[in-house]
Parts: sequence; C-alpha cells; structure tokens
Amino acid sequence: MPEEHAAEPAPPTVTEVAAAAGVSAATVSRVLTGRVRVSTSARVQVHDAIARLGYVRHRAPRRTEQAAGLPVAAVVFEPAGRLFRDGYCARLLAGAEEELARRGVPLLTMSATRGAVSSATRFLTAGSVGGVMIVGAPGGHPLAVSLAASLVPVRSAGRPELAVPYADVDNRDGARQAVEHLLLRGRRTIAAIAGPPDSPAAADRLDGYRRAMLAAGRQPLAAYGDFTTASGGHAAAWLLDRTPRLDGLFVASDAMAAGALQALRKAGRRVPEDVAVVGFDDAPLAAFTTPALTTVRQPVEELGSVTAALLLDTDLDHPGDPHPENPILPTELVVRAST
Repeated sequence: MPEEHAAEPAPPTVTEVAAAAGVSAATVSRVLTGRVRVSTSARVQVHDAIARLGYVRHRAPRRTEQAAGLPVAAVVFEPAGRLFRDGYCARLLAGAEEELARRGVPLLTMSATRGAVSSATRFLTAGSVGGVMIVGAPGGHPLAVSLAASLVPVRSAGRPELAVPYADVDNRDGARQAVEHLLLRGRRTIAAIAGPPDSPAAADRLDGYRRAMLAAGRQPLAAYGDFTTASGGHAAAWLLDRTPRLDGLFVASDAMAAGALQALRKAGRRVPEDVAVVGFDDAPLAAFTTPALTTVRQPVEELGSVTAALLLDTDLDHPGDPHPENPILPTELVVRAST
C-alpha cells in the first residue's frame, strides 16, 4: 500500500493573526503595510501573534512591465453632474490618485452611464487600462456585471453588491458608536434616517443602528432618504409626525443630517436641547451647520488609497486568485455641538 501522508496545515491568514492578537484584520493590515499609524500596544500584539503563528506575508506578483505603464480607471456609478459635486467622490479619488501617483500610474475617471455601456465595456476590457476601481456600483448595472465577469483586475471602494474584492469602512461600528453616544447623552427615543435600501453602505449603517438599539433594549425606528439634504429634511419631518417624543436622531450621511437640522428648526425643536443629532461622513459641511454636527468620521482618502494599492498588487495572471482579504477601515466619532 502506498504510504499515506498527513495533509500539510494551511498557512495562517491575516484573519487568524487578528484573532490571536485580539485586534481587527484592518489593524493587522495597517501594521503590515505601515501606511497608517497604529498604537504601540496594538503593534506589539500583532507582531507577537505573527511570531507565535509563524505568519509569513505573501505579496501578489508585481504588475508586468507592459501593464505597469497602463492607467487605472476609476468608474463612478453616479450621474456625471453629481460626480463633480459630490465631496465624497472627490476625496475618495484624491486618495486613490495620490497612491497611484506614488507608483507612477495615472488615473482615469469615468462616470458610468447606461447609454454608454457597450463602448465603456470595450474600452475597459480591451487592454487599455491596467485595472478598474469601481465606486458605488449597483449589482445589476450591466457595466458592473461585465467588469466583474472580465479578466481585468477589479476592486471596489466600498462593499459592493457584486462578487468582487473590495476595501470598505466599518459602517456598522460607526453606527454603533453614534447610537451609544446618544444613549450616553440620556436620549431615550432614538430614530434613524437611513440611506437607500439598495446601498450596501446604507444597509450596513442601518444594521449597526438596529443592533445597537436592540442591545440597549430600545425599539428601532427608521425613515429612508437618498443621501441628499432634501431627503433628510423630509425624513425628519415624517419621523416627528409619528414620534413626537423623539429626542435622538442618527442620520446615515451628513448631507441628510443638514436637512434634518433644518426640519427640526422649522418644527420648533431645539438641537441638542430637544433632539440630539449625529451624522455620518465628517464631510466638510459638518463643521459649519447650525449647530455644528456631531458625526462619524470615515477615512475616505485612505479608502481610496487602500483600494488603489490592492488593485496594483493584483496578480495579473490570476486576477481573482488567491481570494484576497477585504480590509475594513475603522470609523471614529467626532463630537460637536449637535449632541
């Protein structure tokens, strides 16, 4: 009989290192890449776990010389007008462009329109670009589906509905921080203004809100907007009509929170005396609302940078292998006058 050999154990992953160190996978990634400052204690825990598990960092093969000269395309699934008005997109692309420029790679920016799907697909999959970064891609959008099925390296900035690798921010934990902050301020009836149900980021923020409320023994209540100021005002007015005792509000974007502040003022409700409000993004406008907005800061520029770096480190011979880890960047509560 042939001699049987025990299967060789699989090498440890970043996720296993994170579990052994008692930190998040994102923290392990930041320690390994050195891109972002990490506390000394977390760094020591990570290095100790790496030593104990025997973790070895394996980098994907570098881009070929031919591909290294090609630009990266950022495809933003927003109307062209909104693309240039949206501060989030501008900050995200600035972070990506900085990382790409550091490596000598130019960035092309495209707005995905359904009328130009065929021409955009041909351009992006014909060897004209070295990779594609997608932003805000709906799962059923034909261009997004074509890109996900192509052999072109694709990475998403933000958790997508598509089965493609991504980097994201911790939307659920950001919502948790917001709710717990409102609870610590003594607020008892806390509602949420959520983003569009088909947005993964909005869904994660709403899920984080609901989990935090249920953990505190409170009943969740949500209205929906579309990340615009006007929709935040309409949602806040709807909530006030149905919940007169409302005294806390978590809003899934700063733009919607600005609209909610206007609606509260119009209804004669003082902020924060009657209703405390927390937004999400830490967009530039958050410091200039009346009152200044407490919000959850997400590292938008870093998200663009990390997504671009993941794209450049893709193995071009096997763009889908090995299954890459999807780093999740931490969020941070920024307390201002609205709470």
